Amino acid sequence: MRKKKLWMIPAGLVILLALGFFLYVSDYYRAGDKALKALEPDSVSVEQAEYGWFFDGPAEDRCLIFYPGAKVEETAYAPLLHELAANGVDVCLVRMPFHLAFFGMNTADGIMAQYEYDCWYIGGHSLGGAIAANYAAAHDLDGVILLAAYPTRDVDEPMLIICGSEDGVVNQERLAEADRFGTVEEVIIPGGNHAGFGDYGPQAGDRAAAISAQEQQQAAADAVLAWIS
Repeated sequence: MRKKKLWMIPAGLVILLALGFFLYVSDYYRAGDKALKALEPDSVSVEQAEYGWFFDGPAEDRCLIFYPGAKVEETAYAPLLHELAANGVDVCLVRMPFHLAFFGMNTADGIMAQYEYDCWYIGGHSLGGAIAANYAAAHDLDGVILLAAYPTRDVDEPMLIICGSEDGVVNQERLAEADRFGTVEEVIIPGGNHAGFGDYGPQAGDRAAAISAQEQQQAAADAVLAWIS
């Protein structure tokens, strides 16, 4: 009986940990109405794919693979990505397991095998950006686009980092040291914050933005398109 009770203790701990993880990942930021509207096709075809969503605009040679931030519904980034696709950069938006990008870091492998583009970029927001940079560190791409994120490993590809001046979430010290890991161009959006790159409402720990999310997303899209061009 004593052996049986001892065996039951670690089994109970495993169950409690699994339950805690399930509760943690079940509480995430959900896409707002503007994001859902941006999933409707117009000049950009928006299609669901096995990996997530494909924003297919007029581009034939350039594509961005985008990893969402931690515990953020991937479709929250649809307004920004729809704007990119409409102006010459197709986008593959990845749906991450449990809404955490480190569970799907290598999803880009299958995406690049599925489509034919001359130029491939990878990027993401917050944790998604950091994981995208880690992927780029071990693969050959044309550039890395990080929204409120920074690399933690050496990256050979050129990097664009875009951050809001009012961001209260990103680690500012590590952001300032990003150029230790490669060639970086940094763009600061005056009045922007951490959550404004998507449409999912306020984020815990963030500061209030001085501009609308739509203005921040347009500024980010303009910066990405200028950098790629």
